[in-house]
Amino acid sequence: MSEDEPRIRTYGGWRRSQQVGLFGLSSAQTLGLLATLGLLLIVAAFSPLAAGILLLPAAVAGGGMWARWDGIPLTHLLVQQARWAAARRAGYDRLDAGLAVEHPQAWTLPGVLAPTTLVSADDGAGGDYGLVWDRRSGLVTATLEVAPASTWLADPADADGWVANWGGWLAGLGYVPAVRWVAVTVTTAPDPGSTLADSVAARLAPDAPPLARGLMAELVAAAPAAAADVDTYVSVTFDPRLAPSRPADLPSTAAEFGHTLTGLESSLGACGVAVVGRATAAAIAGVVRTAYDPHARGEINRMMATGSPDLLNWADAGPVTAVESHGQYDHDGAYSVSWSWREAPRQQVPAHVLARLIAPGRWPRRVTLLYRPLSAGDAARVLEREVTAASFKATYRAQTGRDATARDTADAHRAHRAAAEEALGAGVTLMSLYVTTTVLDASELPVAVADVESRADESKIRLRRMYGSQAAGFATTLPCGICPPVLSRRWPH
Repeated sequence: MSEDEPRIRTYGGWRRSQQVGLFGLSSAQTLGLLATLGLLLIVAAFSPLAAGILLLPAAVAGGGMWARWDGIPLTHLLVQQARWAAARRAGYDRLDAGLAVEHPQAWTLPGVLAPTTLVSADDGAGGDYGLVWDRRSGLVTATLEVAPASTWLADPADADGWVANWGGWLAGLGYVPAVRWVAVTVTTAPDPGSTLADSVAARLAPDAPPLARGLMAELVAAAPAAAADVDTYVSVTFDPRLAPSRPADLPSTAAEFGHTLTGLESSLGACGVAVVGRATAAAIAGVVRTAYDPHARGEINRMMATGSPDLLNWADAGPVTAVESHGQYDHDGAYSVSWSWREAPRQQVPAHVLARLIAPGRWPRRVTLLYRPLSAGDAARVLEREVTAASFKATYRAQTGRDATARDTADAHRAHRAAAEEALGAGVTLMSLYVTTTVLDASELPVAVADVESRADESKIRLRRMYGSQAAGFATTLPCGICPPVLSRRWPH
């Protein structure tokens, strides 16, 4: 590279969380394995016959924890399959509201969205905005409609500043304990044609020449193949139990959350996005409705544009029918597949690494980046544990006479570098990514799946299809505050 050419700024440093353990096991799995071996030795001291009987199940359990399939412990896969089978037997994999229209809960949203409801809150400036309230956990989620600036047309120095400010914005969330997580969702879909058609029809002069009117009609007819709907949302999930004022009811929670949102909105401007406003309850319901029923996209866009969004409510947002299979999700005549990321980019990447993944395509697609900021105290403890785990692995390799691999060396370097950066004031965020694509014709689903996976490869990201969790993955890519890592640790109710 010559001195006159601008240097491309790159970013990296993502790493999987590591724990102290043997044979690649986590701390809990290692303790379980050692406890099993200790129990066998104790039993063998009293009754060799009983120890022989317990040896086979102990070996199966230990092998299940140690063996892996596609990078996942075998025990995790077995537990997932068992939970999926139990859910199917209980009928949790399907919804048919049309068969129970008289039931008071007939139009409740399916799956993980069932405990949620949609309420309106006063924004303090004469308007209102929507809050998705999880009645089971008490968490509330507000969504900001934003318009991001393109890094392709911006000066590289400006783009670097936006990325740095975004990192600072996320780090600042570590000092706002009531904010549990933040989700950035980018939705893209081919324009149904109604938006442009309505806009052009309203502006055509009655006495326009027929040739001009015919030309405009041809341009409008070509719009679905050449235009796209692109919307970006930043959803903030708030836990009133962690707020300083400890609000006791929903109105108090909305008031406290509104003050927090005001500060977050003002600082987002330095991250390369313009905050259009807080999404109203009707706008959130419209996003959910078009996700479940893509055929209604034109109707929903027309309702929002003509000023009649009051017709949308939470009961109208859900599907009439929904069936979850092991590898896809069928809803209201549409078919969706969801992924979560398996591995972040290993190498250094430029700021526009996700541009290909979030770019519009032939089919509707939603990409959600989920950030769970750690508090300053938790961040220090987590990174100390990561450094300890890296040192333990190095010591274990030295004691067993094994050489360190290139991956081990790079991982240890990233762990020490992250700890050093945190000591200088950097924040620590747990990060994940989810993708959902939807087609209207089941025969196009394999092509749409291949399209998403190829885009992820170009973005240096490895995705894993969410087998047995398609409905949860679908809901995660909606601006409703769903967080799968938290759901996986929640007890059944």
